[in-house]
Amino acid sequence: MYVVCEEHLERALDEFVEIYEMPPDLYELESVSTTDWAAPSCCTFCSKPPKYLVV
Repeated sequence: MYVVCEEHLERALDEFVEIYEMPPDLYELESVSTTDWAAPSCCTFCSKPPKYLVV
C-alpha cells in the first residue's frame, strides 16, 4: 500500500506492479473514509501531503 502525492503516483504504480505482478486499485484520499485507518500526513516518498491511495 502506498499513500502518495501526485508527483510520486507513477512511481507507486510501477513499484506495486513490480512487487505484486498485478495492477493496483487507485483511490483519491479525499473520497476514502474508514474508521479503522487514518491516512498519513505525508507521501510515502517525500514530505508533501498525499493525494492518492494505491492498494
